[in-house]
Amino acid sequence: MDTAGVTTFDPVAPPLSGPHIMAQDWRRLTFVHWAVEPDLVAPLLPPRTRPDILDGATYVGLIPFQMQRAGFGRGPAVPFFGDFAETNVRLYSVDAQGRHGVVFRSLEASRLLVALGARLAFATPYTWARMRVTVDGDTIDYTTSRRWPGPRAAGGRITVRLGEAIAQPSPVEEFVTARFGLHTHWLGQTLWIPNQHGPWPLRRAELEHFDDNLVSAAGLPGVVDRVPDSVVHSDGVRTEFGLPSRVRA
Repeated sequence: MDTAGVTTFDPVAPPLSGPHIMAQDWRRLTFVHWAVEPDLVAPLLPPRTRPDILDGATYVGLIPFQMQRAGFGRGPAVPFFGDFAETNVRLYSVDAQGRHGVVFRSLEASRLLVALGARLAFATPYTWARMRVTVDGDTIDYTTSRRWPGPRAAGGRITVRLGEAIAQPSPVEEFVTARFGLHTHWLGQTLWIPNQHGPWPLRRAELEHFDDNLVSAAGLPGVVDRVPDSVVHSDGVRTEFGLPSRVRA
């Protein structure tokens, strides 16, 4: 519900109706975000969606993490292909039904077949990249370099030092994490793909090194030229996806 420019989220996902088509563990995620004017991202969103707004701004996110135990339905994880590094650039959307989602501008994955399959099956802009996640105590280092499609070598490096647990997320931290679905455009239609997971266990995080051109390659030049407005980390959650549905005006 939106009141006085503030979006209120329920941190508990609504239950999925119908079959569960996919399940995944999202681990070692770092959420790096910049507040931007809604008009900047509006042209990049699928039809029948608009920028989701918190206190007059929306957000651009850069999120590196590790995908683990990915599989179909309620079945077992897919060996080898179910575990890989990923980095996504995402925006925040809402539709006429009031569903608050994400829109992916790019998703780097270190498995070529995963990237190809996701592009064909869900119209999500996956790319194949060379990626590495290195953990040293409370320091995590993420590196990525795109292989296919172009621009080749788009990527960067992010190093974060983890801090204390966040007992009560701020409105911004809830805005960028309490998301239970995505909007995508496929075969002339805008689709909503729901997912469910528990509340994120969040920690403070501090950037020790930051070098990125993925956000620029995703159609948002200049955004990362200033200090991020929010940086937090999560050890991760288990998530499940439901069947897509058509977004109507």
